Amino acid sequence: MFEDMDHSGDGGIHGQLLQNNGFQGDNPGLTAYKSIGNVTIAQDMDKPVSDAIHSSLQVSVVSGATGSVGFANTGYDGVPVMKTTYFCEFWMLGDYAGSITLQLVGSSSGKVFASHNLTVTSHSANFTHHQTSFDSSASSNADNEWRLLFDSALVSNGSLNFGLVQLFPPTYMNRSNGLRDDVATFVDQIKPSFLRFPGGNNLEGLEIDSRWQWNLTIGPVVDRPGRESDWFYPNTDALGLDEYLWWCEDMNMEPVLAVWDGKSYGGILNGTDLQPYVDDIMNELEYLLGPTNSTYGSLRAQNGRTAPWSVNYIEIGNEDDLTGGCDTYPQRFTQIYDSIHGSYPNLTLIASTITNSCLPSDPPSGVIYDYHYYREPDALVEMFNLWDNQPRDKPVMVGEYGCRNTTATDGTFWTSVLCSCSEAVHMIGLERNSDVVQMAAYAPLLQHFGYTQWSPTMFGFDSSPDSLTPGTSYYVQELFSTNRGSTILPVDTTADFGPLYWVASKNDTAYIVKLANYGAHEQTVHINVPNTTTGVLQRFMGSEYATNQPTKIKVKPHSKSVSSSGGNFTVHLEAWGVAVLSVSTTSAAAALRASGGVVVVAWLCVFVQLF
Repeated sequence: MFEDMDHSGDGGIHGQLLQNNGFQGDNPGLTAYKSIGNVTIAQDMDKPVSDAIHSSLQVSVVSGATGSVGFANTGYDGVPVMKTTYFCEFWMLGDYAGSITLQLVGSSSGKVFASHNLTVTSHSANFTHHQTSFDSSASSNADNEWRLLFDSALVSNGSLNFGLVQLFPPTYMNRSNGLRDDVATFVDQIKPSFLRFPGGNNLEGLEIDSRWQWNLTIGPVVDRPGRESDWFYPNTDALGLDEYLWWCEDMNMEPVLAVWDGKSYGGILNGTDLQPYVDDIMNELEYLLGPTNSTYGSLRAQNGRTAPWSVNYIEIGNEDDLTGGCDTYPQRFTQIYDSIHGSYPNLTLIASTITNSCLPSDPPSGVIYDYHYYREPDALVEMFNLWDNQPRDKPVMVGEYGCRNTTATDGTFWTSVLCSCSEAVHMIGLERNSDVVQMAAYAPLLQHFGYTQWSPTMFGFDSSPDSLTPGTSYYVQELFSTNRGSTILPVDTTADFGPLYWVASKNDTAYIVKLANYGAHEQTVHINVPNTTTGVLQRFMGSEYATNQPTKIKVKPHSKSVSSSGGNFTVHLEAWGVAVLSVSTTSAAAALRASGGVVVVAWLCVFVQLF
């Protein structure tokens, strides 16, 4: 699940590193900018870069100034300066013909890591676009800035204007306007299977007019106005609809697109007032799915995507059981459902709540119901069997869940071994019911440590080198996601659930047993998988309240090969420990060939010895 919060998008997974580059939002001021040399800087509302970017940065040369002058942008608590090649672009207005110098410099040290000259010709009649690439050496810290310098003697009219400055390190899959490679690769290592976007609260808008609007997030970034987000900072929307879908395609994820359903924090639209926005949803779907000879399908092609996007899941709204949405959601859901289903009957539609009182009295078949919850560890474990008796004709999406300190509204909380073990227990419950729980997402995904508004998240980072820090929950998610069965197996056991929890499955290459010990004492588990001999045991353990904090990774999984002559494996599971045993089916297949008979493994034996 992704939405731009904690600067997880702008300043996060989106590759562009300069903050406040388009002066978007309600009152951005000169955030992240500073003058270099004998100049003054100001936001100039009279000289917009485009119809969408409504202002620019005016750099006025002080009378008598000499030499190189200009301005700097300090990014998001610094600019990550790595030994790599950067792509840079900017817009410029004013009479100037000569050299521009782009630099990456230590803000306090003054050390120059990159310095690149390009010759430009700029005019006062209109903005001109300039772009270039340059190499940089690496900085040892985050205290860095990007600078643009020009020759003060060549400025004939006293000032120049600059707009939409952009700086990109290499992007994931080398996408233009793409994701930051190191951050995106860290997500990809979890092997996620779907992405729910663009939120979350950030879909809804603090007011109706500040909702996420798909058509304002497409095309050239210079034509995207951005907006004030629900998390009280500007969104540039440079990470827009197409960028989300490229992200999904590049990571082989199923897109789950949420559409605005009339509910914002500042008002709710219903009935005939909602219809224009329903029409807008249909325009969005034509943009995604329509042929290139359709109005919006041709716009998609113009923006670089000829083939329709592969989108199969649409969620109608977000958390309509909250913030006043419940009473009107049955009508709003039906109105939108009927419109989408009538034109796209093969799309799977998702209701943004599972609460019966907020849903139509007789919901259509085939709908998935989204449920969100954040709990303290014990409460999350108590939800282990929540879905055991869920009606099998009412499939579920757990669109947001996680262990969280819910006793305090403020402060920064780090996910702990205890929390992550409770999540593992809960995920075992989800996996045991994976016929009805069709999707589940830990949330939120990531944060920039310098801008925490909600915590914990799965992982985080800042602008310093090697700052990517997986929370303990990241590792549990990785263990479970990279060890997936396609069929859940029955388990023949001598023990009851608690404090040990388990689930068994198989795929084409392995039998998989996932275990979580939500207790203060070690457990010894004996597992029999007939006709197998080898496997891999991955374990995650640590003291109860152990955490990973920025750049301090104290807890991570350990892996080892295991073997058995008779399919018997023993796992010593520490207090609050999580383990995954993956046993190769190759040995079972060899036994089948040797015997000339049929070996069917449809059960597992788990013996638990308590200490």
